[in-house]
Amino acid sequence: MKKTLLTILQYIVFLGLGIWIIYHMLHQLKPEQKDELVAAIKSIDAWYLIPICFVGFLSHFFRALRWRYLLETVEMKPTVLNTTFAVMIGYITNLALPRAGEVAKCTVLAKYEKMPAHKMIGTIVAERAFDIVSLLVIAIIAFIVQFGQISNYVGAGAHQLGERMETPHNERVLFMVIGALAIFIIASVIIYRRNRETKFGRFMKEMNRGVLSILHMKKRGQFMGYTVLIWLMYVLQIYIGLKSLPDTHHLSALVALVVLVYGSIGMIVTPGGIGLYPFLVAQILTVVYGINEVPAQAFGWIAWVVQTAIIIVLGVVSLLFIHSYNRRRDAQVAVDTKQNI
Repeated sequence: MKKTLLTILQYIVFLGLGIWIIYHMLHQLKPEQKDELVAAIKSIDAWYLIPICFVGFLSHFFRALRWRYLLETVEMKPTVLNTTFAVMIGYITNLALPRAGEVAKCTVLAKYEKMPAHKMIGTIVAERAFDIVSLLVIAIIAFIVQFGQISNYVGAGAHQLGERMETPHNERVLFMVIGALAIFIIASVIIYRRNRETKFGRFMKEMNRGVLSILHMKKRGQFMGYTVLIWLMYVLQIYIGLKSLPDTHHLSALVALVVLVYGSIGMIVTPGGIGLYPFLVAQILTVVYGINEVPAQAFGWIAWVVQTAIIIVLGVVSLLFIHSYNRRRDAQVAVDTKQNI
């Protein structure tokens, strides 16, 4: 009961944070800027929405295919359609109640594939752990390939502190980032060793176990391949989105990579990224890449709305069709069984 109340409280707090961010973003705009925001959103080239939605679907489909490789490690071989339906139902459930989606997709798949749901939990932990590691790797890559732009952003606030230092500005920022990463890693190790039996310690242990289980699986090559495809679809979706607006049309795929990292943080912190996703995306486009504030906000809102709409549409379709698909499938199995007899 206490754990349930804590979960509900966390959801309310972070949902409230997202709503407050939305209010803050809109409240600080002047009346003419609000009109400009509407005009910027209307300026989108609607034809780009077709490839954006298609790429968005592929990212979810590849995730379903990747999950099947994890399920094979526990001797489960669900159909591609049922796995895809379960993944999308999990996503739409997460919009209503964060983290409940993982339970939902296991429950749904177990029901229609007649498999024990508890055996799937380990695959969910492994997948989540690997996604966190993947995001960290992508964040490091994004920083390296866009070092010049990001270093100016990161170093702007600390520029005055380093004015008297002889080390060049860019090198100072690089040393600061490397030092911060080193401190983070060392602190994580120390905290884990001192709190092995706590909730945090067990979480770190499960993450480590999940990542290692993937690295030692028989079909890790296929798993890694689908992982690359998933994140590639995420970047491509944002890149096509940037091309759909006149003010962001000139930005490169490397910018989309940086936007993906910042947007992912928003998706993690607030339910479905509400409020925080468009805010962080707008901030990175404005401060780092010099896009005017209103068009940057317009892109943030468009990107968030489209991604959320894809999840809702595919989730509803999955809820509507999963039962009829399995009813026809079971009927076909019954017919085949009679013929074999």
